[in-house]
Amino acid sequence: MPSLIIAWNMVKRTLGRRRGWIVFVLVPCVVVTLTVFLLGRTTAAGIIVSYVNEDEGPAGQYLMEQLEHSGQYVLKESASEDVLREELLQNKSTVGVYVPRSFSDGIMEGGSPSVKVYEVSTSEASVMIRMTADSTVKRLNGSASAIREMSDSDEGRMQALSQVLEQSAKKRVDTKVTDLNLYAKPGLSNVTGFTLMFMMTLISSVVAMILDDRRQRTLSRMYTAPVRAYEIALGNFLGSLVVGSLQVIIVLLLSRYVLRYEYGIPFMLHLLILMAFMLVSLGLASTIAGLIRNDQNAAMINSMIVTPSCMLGGCFWPLAIMPEFMQKLANFIPQKWAIEAVEIAATGGTLADISLPLAVLGLMAVILLAVGSAVLRPSESGTGTAA
Repeated sequence: MPSLIIAWNMVKRTLGRRRGWIVFVLVPCVVVTLTVFLLGRTTAAGIIVSYVNEDEGPAGQYLMEQLEHSGQYVLKESASEDVLREELLQNKSTVGVYVPRSFSDGIMEGGSPSVKVYEVSTSEASVMIRMTADSTVKRLNGSASAIREMSDSDEGRMQALSQVLEQSAKKRVDTKVTDLNLYAKPGLSNVTGFTLMFMMTLISSVVAMILDDRRQRTLSRMYTAPVRAYEIALGNFLGSLVVGSLQVIIVLLLSRYVLRYEYGIPFMLHLLILMAFMLVSLGLASTIAGLIRNDQNAAMINSMIVTPSCMLGGCFWPLAIMPEFMQKLANFIPQKWAIEAVEIAATGGTLADISLPLAVLGLMAVILLAVGSAVLRPSESGTGTAA
């Protein structure tokens, strides 16, 4: 079958050289590895909390133990309240917690002493720390109220509070954080975005090879042979699909089983989403190769198509921060639908839940492949055409 012969020749031309393996396999794997390392492993355990505990009683120490026991923060003691604020301004910590000197005494007197929470900007970590502090103060007030009814002396009350908190710290009844899978993992959209960007580098490769065939009159000889136009386009498409599939599988295997990055998506469902995007990229490559007649214009593909579409499709930042009209334009960008499908699947979505993004990607691929097969013709004129 002519299409298979054309596809096999394209695979040999792409991966038959060392440069092909480096550009289309090694480089994407390295970039995705760095992306996972820098962005994909952002967790609450990396949040540094500076604290100053000037309380001499047991209540302040109990509050710090509650924060430490959560396992969500890295606690770092500061020398003073001024030092704590300075560390925040210098980005040496994310949140600051200051426990006043009379914290335990205020609890025992029936008051509600405040715990100061410092932050440069409001974040999820600062809100959670405020909630932890408030709930801890309420529990301490409840224990102190019961102790006041049982003891009259201040020394006896403080000793009783210390014993109560000591028993409470043994955690006979503990809590367990359960991930309800309501949100995609932090950094997943960035990891997916960079993966999609390097998958689109195949566009430049396909266009360059087709332009080379046109310049060397190889494409002209194909069209003079008893081969239909769609078979030529299909052969170029299948050859690029093999290379793209190899790239996707290696990247997924490396990130999942070597880097141990947990996407939260079944492997086959993730592969299906990325392959659907690959079909769109190859359709776009066929269309561009059919429209470009000048070899010099091929160098503009990354700057005019790949990078702008990745920016508009949400590969580098959330779509929500873009103006409304740009969010509407993003509906025509395949990256937007691929990232949306990954995020839905990461929150427990099934194949039925991502049917709309997959259908949009499939429609884009069919339209672009049809246009590409229609406009892919040998050019008798243009820069670099043999005489």
